[in-house]
Amino acid sequence: MTATLTERAQSFGALFVDRVNKTPNGEAFRYRVGDTWQSLTWTQTKRRVFELAAGLVDLGVEPQQRVAIASTTRIEWILSDLAVLCAGAATTTVYPTTTASDVGFILGDSESVVIFAEDAEQADKALAAHLPSLKAIVLFDGTHDTADVEILSLDELAARGRKRLAAESDVIDQRIANTGPEDLATLIYTSGTTGRPKGVRLVHDNWTYEGAAVSALGILGPDDVQYLWLPMSHVLGKVLSAVQLELGFSTAVDGDLTKIVENLGVIKPTFMGGAPRIFEKVRARVTLTGQSHGGLKAKIFDWAIGVGIKASRIRQERKPVPKVLSIQLALADKLVFKTIRERLGGRIRFFVSGSAQLSREVAEWFDAVGMTILEGYGLTESSAAASVNLPEDTRIGTVGPALPGSEFRIAEDGEILLRGGGVMRGYHNNPEATAEVLTDDGWFHTGDIGELNDGYLRVTDRKKDLIKTSGGKYVAPQKVEVLFSAECPYAANIVVHGEGRKFVSALITLDPEMITTWAKEHDLDGRTPEQLAKEPAVREMIGKHIDTLNSQLERWETVKKFVILPHELSVEAGEMTPSMKVRRKTVEKKYMAELDKLYQD
Repeated sequence: MTATLTERAQSFGALFVDRVNKTPNGEAFRYRVGDTWQSLTWTQTKRRVFELAAGLVDLGVEPQQRVAIASTTRIEWILSDLAVLCAGAATTTVYPTTTASDVGFILGDSESVVIFAEDAEQADKALAAHLPSLKAIVLFDGTHDTADVEILSLDELAARGRKRLAAESDVIDQRIANTGPEDLATLIYTSGTTGRPKGVRLVHDNWTYEGAAVSALGILGPDDVQYLWLPMSHVLGKVLSAVQLELGFSTAVDGDLTKIVENLGVIKPTFMGGAPRIFEKVRARVTLTGQSHGGLKAKIFDWAIGVGIKASRIRQERKPVPKVLSIQLALADKLVFKTIRERLGGRIRFFVSGSAQLSREVAEWFDAVGMTILEGYGLTESSAAASVNLPEDTRIGTVGPALPGSEFRIAEDGEILLRGGGVMRGYHNNPEATAEVLTDDGWFHTGDIGELNDGYLRVTDRKKDLIKTSGGKYVAPQKVEVLFSAECPYAANIVVHGEGRKFVSALITLDPEMITTWAKEHDLDGRTPEQLAKEPAVREMIGKHIDTLNSQLERWETVKKFVILPHELSVEAGEMTPSMKVRRKTVEKKYMAELDKLYQD
């Protein structure tokens, strides 16, 4: 294991070339063109990547200069990122939902010299800012008419690269050879829930470590098939790219969230990474479908889930499942679970969940139906993965043990400290912020509160998010919010409030798809989600889910009153970060008048 971690490629580009040399004819990627899926071998991938990389060199991109990518997840994102790294440059990731002002800040702060933009809309955000470093924009789709900066299509960049390679065949090989472990590879700007985004400096050594550490766990292999929909602008999506290069499995890429279940049925992957909200929605949709048949079918569905969860809890206690329950479990699998698994492709060995806390209820449900979710933990500052549960020893409610080569420590105030190969080299152009979170001996202050038990980490809340009521009681809002998200399929967001107040309250938004389905079954068909938010029947239904939530909480944690907002929280309104985290302070400030009314006697 130690050899795997120490004897690794010197850069992401070298890791990529090593993979191509090991399995030149193996399938690297599948991607959708219209309704059909196309495939790329590793050799074909290298040809395209080297052409794009040489095109960047021809544009004048120098080693470690930043090249931005502003796009949804698609094959072009991955090829462009590999091209940037093979050219010895560094990728600045930009969420496609990022506001124009933040795009201007990110591109300016990073001094990005070229931008890969998905379309004219993304290009316009860059062009709206004054960016003296910007040399060119490469469009994935469409065209743009501007005289301010050179605009190329991806094919035009590749054509430029082919010319450059014809004249200088080893130009990219030389760039890769001259890129070292401590050279900047990726600049990812944190979501900025409390102010301007901070650029996290991740070097090549961070990514090769992540690939080697996950490989050392032995949970994935070259025969696996990954389904990748996660935002590549996010560190969780990016780390899966490093793991793929290390192990050589095939990845099917499609960033369209509406196609996930459909594509799982077509691709039949063996694993998929995701955020908790995706798993909550799948569980809610399957449960509502199973119960909608009514009568005997609904009773069988509920019985099967009950049996599965009972068995899951016994397994969690490290006890053998009793014989009678094993027989019931086999019947439940035949009648219900097998159908659910087949809907999701039939070959899932496990899911991986990260980026936010997964509720125990959701984790137990998936474990019950035979598709375990391995919950992991990490931050942008730790190159995503710092810990993950193991298939042979999954402990629901924890985020697993530290990756090989990493270690956790709990500070006196409960904060989780992390040291290891994935930890960033600091914040870009921000030494003060770096000094606040990184100690001289390499410990990173995560800002999360947690506890260690037998090497397994449990994360309980964000340090800055703890609420203190006027009665002096501390409430962890994340705990309440995670429980409610699992309990109520009709809610999109819940924001728990109560700092300095005499009790805890909440702002709740409705999930448009789920509440519309509910409305059809309750004689409220045809109403918009905005109209439904005002319906007494909807308030009564949400109230019952709040009662169920409160039954799981300490008295001082319970939600006494709530407001249903007329629309979902959005990035555009500044209420969510581009990575879909709630900007709690912004939301509370915006709806303070509604919250104040809840506390009027």
